Amino acid sequence: MKDTSPDRTGHGDGRTERELREALEALAGGVLPDPDAYRTARGEWLRRERRRRFVLAVLIAVVFTLAVLIGLWVLNQAPSDPGVIFSGTGTASSAAEGRSLPRLHP
Repeated sequence: MKDTSPDRTGHGDGRTERELREALEALAGGVLPDPDAYRTARGEWLRRERRRRFVLAVLIAVVFTLAVLIGLWVLNQAPSDPGVIFSGTGTASSAAEGRSLPRLHP
């Protein structure tokens, strides 16, 4: 008749496997899950998500502020004397007729 015991090595009576199983069951029985593990992990994830959003909002505010400041600085660097376009020599009738500024011919 064929041996159907859990230990099929042909050596002993399965005592080693039984002892190993008992030791592992005792070890596994001593491990208790933390009842607040999910809540703790979710809290840490939400904290990281809030921090990530805060950093993104600050970065957007800094970029927007820099863009506005650079734009104001560039506009402030424009010459204060009126240019050809804003010289005031044109009349309202020339604008109504669709005439443009004189073009230079090479």
